[in-house]
Amino acid sequence: MNVVDGLKMIRQRLDANGAVDETLALVDLIIKRASLPAAASAAAQSQLQLVRMLMRTPVADANTAIYNDLARLEEEIENVSTRRREEQEALDSRPEPKTKKFYKDLKEKAKSERG
Repeated sequence: MNVVDGLKMIRQRLDANGAVDETLALVDLIIKRASLPAAASAAAQSQLQLVRMLMRTPVADANTAIYNDLARLEEEIENVSTRRREEQEALDSRPEPKTKKFYKDLKEKAKSERG
């Protein structure tokens, strides 16, 4: 994932959650830094990774309101991720219906074993 795109999505989510202005200013500053040509090749694995990186900044460490906003978003992202993973596991563990060919082969096998 492109860091700038991920940070923009994080900013939108923070704004929707009613984050304090300082939190939004921090994310805007990081977006500005990530937009520089030297950071163009930067990539992140997920929004969760980006949020955790933001939580480790000195600004977030010094301001509990910023840290709390980011922690709330981290929890929200983790919950969504867990729910999606559980839904996928439920889909993957669902039994697959058998084909007509399977039953036909089973019938032929039983017929050949009888005689």
